[in-house]
Amino acid sequence: MAPSLESNKNVVIDDESNKNLLKEEEEDGMLFAMDLGVLVAFPMAVKTAFELGIFDIIAKGGGEHAKLSSEDIASQIGSINPNAPSMVDRLLRLLASHSLLSCSSLPQVTKDENDQEHELIASPQKIVSELKGAILEGGVPFVRANGMHAFEYPSVDPRFNDVFNKAMISHTTIVMKRVLESYEGFNNINTLIDVGGGLGFNLKMITSKYPNINAINFDLPHVIQHALTYPGVKHVGGDMFESVPNGDAIFMKCILHDWSDEHCLKVLKNCHKAIPEDGKVIVVDTMVPVFPENKTAAKVAFKADLLMMTQNIGGKERTKHDFIHLATASGFSSIKFVCSVSGYWE
Repeated sequence: MAPSLESNKNVVIDDESNKNLLKEEEEDGMLFAMDLGVLVAFPMAVKTAFELGIFDIIAKGGGEHAKLSSEDIASQIGSINPNAPSMVDRLLRLLASHSLLSCSSLPQVTKDENDQEHELIASPQKIVSELKGAILEGGVPFVRANGMHAFEYPSVDPRFNDVFNKAMISHTTIVMKRVLESYEGFNNINTLIDVGGGLGFNLKMITSKYPNINAINFDLPHVIQHALTYPGVKHVGGDMFESVPNGDAIFMKCILHDWSDEHCLKVLKNCHKAIPEDGKVIVVDTMVPVFPENKTAAKVAFKADLLMMTQNIGGKERTKHDFIHLATASGFSSIKFVCSVSGYWE
């Protein structure tokens, strides 16, 4: 007789197991919500890849199992843009994270910015602007479409500005709730500066849990003029590329991904000057894997990276290696990756 599936043994799930299960479910839900927020990037990437003839280029390179580097592909699309290889690489990483392409590491192939060598292999599946134009000719898609930088546009479109601010508050509420549950590095901070803090909602949430903190919300004057008053939070106007206020610690959420490495180094060096020897800069940002992964967090990161490429000059989501380089080049003696929540690292 086959063994019975029934058992007299009881499965015991304690409170801690329940809490962990709920946290996992909440994390999955958060990532799903984040994915919806950047979902537009995937069809944009597929459309652009077809318009550039990328799938045909790979197929002609040897059929179903053709192997070409991003630089090889960029050289065949007729681009006059010197940044095309990097832009094509980011486009293809997103497609690879959705299994439309596969990425492998092989010797004697073009290296990316992290000295990681990889090739892109066409999958058997064939799926039949401005992103295309930017790759071929240069420029930023958002600027090409609207005639101004993404940070300038809200000032001429009140409706967009209202929607954008509400979206940022909703995003902050989701992410900061998890950050405050997982990250304990706000203990023993006297003065905290939120660089690029917008309307101050990050600090509102932080000071609600840590009322002992003297918080300074630092952003451009035209931004903070719309900020509300929060207990323990002072709004200060200025330019982070010129200088930042002094404090025990500096906080930056989703700021570095808006800017090029050159701009990030300016900001981080200013932050380094503004804190004492034992001070720290707390960065909350997305981190992309070096090689595409078919995981929700990776898909969200690669979609966000493509959106950064379409909106900001030099904007991008970075790898662990990228963050280490920025930190050391800015004068910081150490960098720690403390925890990950909803696809963001602190």
